[in-house]
Amino acid sequence: MKNSRILFLGLVALVFSVTAKADVLVLVHGYLGSASSWEQSGVNAVLETSGWSRAGVLLAGPQGVQVVPVSAGDSDNKAYTVELPSMAPMMVQANYLQAMLQAVSTRHPGEPVILAAHSAGGVVARVVLVRGGVANAKALITIASPHLGTLRAVQALDATDSSGPFGFVKNIFGGDTYHVVKDSWGALVDLTPPYPGSLLYWLNIQQHPDIAYHAVVRTGAVGMGDELVPVYSQDLNNVPALQGKAQVVAVNTGHVLNPQDGVVLAEILKQL
Repeated sequence: MKNSRILFLGLVALVFSVTAKADVLVLVHGYLGSASSWEQSGVNAVLETSGWSRAGVLLAGPQGVQVVPVSAGDSDNKAYTVELPSMAPMMVQANYLQAMLQAVSTRHPGEPVILAAHSAGGVVARVVLVRGGVANAKALITIASPHLGTLRAVQALDATDSSGPFGFVKNIFGGDTYHVVKDSWGALVDLTPPYPGSLLYWLNIQQHPDIAYHAVVRTGAVGMGDELVPVYSQDLNNVPALQGKAQVVAVNTGHVLNPQDGVVLAEILKQL
């Protein structure tokens, strides 16, 4: 009887060891960011010490999606970063991200996928999710994302509006920042507060997959948000389709990524 019990427990342990799946984390940068944003901010280093090995950088080009390998640890859980055209409209970026996630699913069949996205990357990630473009999606974590838009996008559009009789003056003397913003019109239009016909208006009423949702919000010094996105816009619970479904972590830092985001991410990942 005792031997039978030991044999049974051994079989159970074997089954769990065979069926257990490691998680795959995909880190999505925001507007004017890049795959290196997670490295330069120190987030990747914190995640590495928390059991998430760097798995590579995902790039999309004429030959399809490529994975640029990086020096990695030996943890079962893997973390990828993506390189998106951050000045392009959200739908264009979503097409790139969806192709990259399909490549991840091919490399890690059946393994749960967690998306962690900063700023506008959170909007891009949600577009892919509502389109059903994430196989084995497990969770979405957004950091300082403008889910309800930001007036900063409206201000940037107004400042670079070159219509009118003297608009050519802005084009000639606007400077590098002016032209960067001007070239980002498609992205900025998508990040304005929702109105009928806008991307966010459509996105925020779409059915979202039944996965875990976490929002890391920047409260700012007076609890109103960071310098770019108001706190209410960062809270996924204010999205009509997700009311009451997200857990929120408040952090009093600026908009850009920083090492504390790695600490917060690591803690959330432990809970999933």
